[in-house]
Amino acid sequence: MALRLRMAKKIPKGEEYDVVIIGGGPAGLSAAIYTQRFLLKSLVVAKEIGGQLNLTDAVDDYPGLGKIRASDLVNKFKQHAEMFNATIYHPEEVTEWTRLPDGRFKVKGKRGLEVIAKTIIMAVGSVRRKLGVPGEKELAGRGVSYCSVCDAPFYAGKDAVVVVGGGDAAFEGAILLSGYVKKVYLVHRRSQFRAKPFFVEVAKSKPNIEFVLDSIVTEIKGKESVESVVVKNKNTGEVKELKVDGIFIEIGFEPPKEWFQKLGLETDQTGYIKVDEWMRTNIEGVFAAGDCTSQWLGFRQVVTAAAMGAVAAYSAYNYLVEKGWYKPSEVQVKGTIFQR
Repeated sequence: MALRLRMAKKIPKGEEYDVVIIGGGPAGLSAAIYTQRFLLKSLVVAKEIGGQLNLTDAVDDYPGLGKIRASDLVNKFKQHAEMFNATIYHPEEVTEWTRLPDGRFKVKGKRGLEVIAKTIIMAVGSVRRKLGVPGEKELAGRGVSYCSVCDAPFYAGKDAVVVVGGGDAAFEGAILLSGYVKKVYLVHRRSQFRAKPFFVEVAKSKPNIEFVLDSIVTEIKGKESVESVVVKNKNTGEVKELKVDGIFIEIGFEPPKEWFQKLGLETDQTGYIKVDEWMRTNIEGVFAAGDCTSQWLGFRQVVTAAAMGAVAAYSAYNYLVEKGWYKPSEVQVKGTIFQR
């Protein structure tokens, strides 16, 4: 469902920006909106526009919009940023940035991007772990979900779903879904769980949650949407096909920990960028927002990512003011929506 958008006009080598935002999901685009409102010259560099929204079909929990197609919400974010004249450059992947003697940064990309940034906002998100089985990619957003909290309401009244995983997210998802659907199968590759004992006990108390342990999903079937899931017991070799309306894959995230650490960013033990309440990292002038950060782990939502993007933009603005680098040009002022 990723948006197929043309690459922006080539960025001149050595072009200078007040802020370079790395990532085109809700956090990155929100940061772009706010940096432009602060009259900062901003550049969004992204592999794709939309981030994790590209893995779902609809969103019904973003305030004020009701139920909306995820692709339409992505478009709204992008159009809003462009309304304030943010430059969005993609598909491009930032490979490195290095600090210059005067405190600015040189930012380089895979496709030849090379610009100067006074500040950087990291909003690269994280990658949800996938099962890598037949049918998963084909039915993503059509019954294959990676966020129970996000998508559970869409399954109200359905007969059955599968939740895959043995951690807190999987159990919270199964418990939540048990209030919407008639039957929840919790499939886990082991008989022991990483989830908190409280969640395990609550799940066991739900009569419509069935545990399918020591088992793995080998295939997801369906034409227009998910119709069944094939499960194999690792110990006995028994294979069975569960007739379900959807599958929720809750097996965690994978942030690019090695890349973060190579850049000198401090991470937590799971690989997420450490930030304070103002989205400041351990590197002066570098901020981070959204799913790539250590903030609000376990509750990844569009609205929280957007909020972090706004805070990161505000912090970047304050940093530039403190450094004496905040000097909006006449062109920047005239180019804003306020001048139209």
